[in-house]
Amino acid sequence: MEAVDPVIFRLAIFILAIFIGYYVVWSVTPALHTPLMAVTNAISSVIIVGALLAATATGVTDDGSGGAGFSRGLGTLAIVLASVNIFGGFLVTQRMLAMYKKKERKA
Repeated sequence: MEAVDPVIFRLAIFILAIFIGYYVVWSVTPALHTPLMAVTNAISSVIIVGALLAATATGVTDDGSGGAGFSRGLGTLAIVLASVNIFGGFLVTQRMLAMYKKKERKA
């Protein structure tokens, strides 16, 4: 029996995670949306800390070649993407909270 290629196996898991994540997110009621966004923003802030570490890497790889440039590039990309996620999350949360405010009546 032939083993499944690890790349195909991981790709299948990734695709399944996309579908499961999509259906989980879209089945959340609006009342739970704001607390979930707060948790998502907290997770993204932890990602920013790791990305900052990667973006400032100066280490040398095991084979003696300098791989810090690749690490810095991916770290910078992670900082940008996590920042967009955090700020977008705050904007969406602000809009959700605005839906619950009482509307002012015009005189």
